[in-house]
Amino acid sequence: MVREGPAQPAPPPKEPYPADKARGAEVILNTPLRKWIFFGGLIGAILLVLVLSLVRLESG
Repeated sequence: MVREGPAQPAPPPKEPYPADKARGAEVILNTPLRKWIFFGGLIGAILLVLVLSLVRLESG
């Protein structure tokens, strides 16, 4: 891919994004599979921290 000229800066946003929309974080778990994957990831992260902390205690 060849550029024809120097890169142009992005245009400034027309109006700021509303704070009400930026704050609203929501996890949508519509199907049972998504729920299993979500909770499995949480449990996996907790188990990983526990295993790593046990390995650190045994080695040091």
